[in-house]
Amino acid sequence: MIPVLFVVTILVFSIIRFIPGEPARLILGEKATPEAIAALTEKLGLTEPLISQYFLFLRQIFTLDFGNSFTYQMPVAKLLASRFPVTLALTLMSTALSLLISLPLGYFAGVHKDKLGDQAVRTASLVAISMPSFWVGLLLMIVFALKLRWFPAGGWADTLGGQFRCLILPAITQSLMTTALLLRNTRNCVVDITRMDYVDFARSKGIPDSEVRTRHVMRNAMVSTVTLLSMRMAATLGGSVIIETVFSIPGMGKLASDAIFGRDYAVVQFVVLMFAVLVLVINLITDILYSFLDPRVSL
Repeated sequence: MIPVLFVVTILVFSIIRFIPGEPARLILGEKATPEAIAALTEKLGLTEPLISQYFLFLRQIFTLDFGNSFTYQMPVAKLLASRFPVTLALTLMSTALSLLISLPLGYFAGVHKDKLGDQAVRTASLVAISMPSFWVGLLLMIVFALKLRWFPAGGWADTLGGQFRCLILPAITQSLMTTALLLRNTRNCVVDITRMDYVDFARSKGIPDSEVRTRHVMRNAMVSTVTLLSMRMAATLGGSVIIETVFSIPGMGKLASDAIFGRDYAVVQFVVLMFAVLVLVINLITDILYSFLDPRVSL
């Protein structure tokens, strides 16, 4: 994880500076005087050589002093602390929704291979994979927020219950692709595993079908499902930029989008870096889960 994080710091630092335009001019506006632009450029540290700017960036990471946001006029650390729980709640809610739908339906389709239920589940998952998330989000917003008025069309609430209602439509939108992929993967794994000799042997010993389903079929099917889930959670974090922008949710994705257009270097750098850390942590947890799901894998 450490070498990967080091490479990520180089990429984040470099790419944001290759974006065309002067950050100081974008922050101050087109009517800013050359003197004001020069003063802000120096205050941002952009007059220093790139190598000096990079080492300053590394020092901020190690000291957890992320500097101040010129767009929001507040410390970046405080800004990230206020936005991170929103994105985390959205990601966890989307993941939980995906698992609750995909695992039962995937097992059902795998057990009833090539029957009407299997055909219906596979068709529905293919339709879900084919639809882009931003279009699904707008469609859900029109139907359930504007027409039926069951949920808020966007924004954020002050109460916990209101925040939960604000996350329902974004979570459904974000979980659609993950649900479809997990469902198809679980279905295919169940079809393959139920043909294995050890499953027939377990049933021949008189083990209850529920125990065979949980200990022998689903546990082995979860090995590849956990791998796919970790990849989809990483994609979900990146996709939060689109989902949070569509639904105007004040999370890290919306923060990253606003900071990129505003050339707020400090915010963009540390938001992307935090996304990278979260992806690495997800992969680490996935590796640990392997040891519980597959006895052949040890820590």
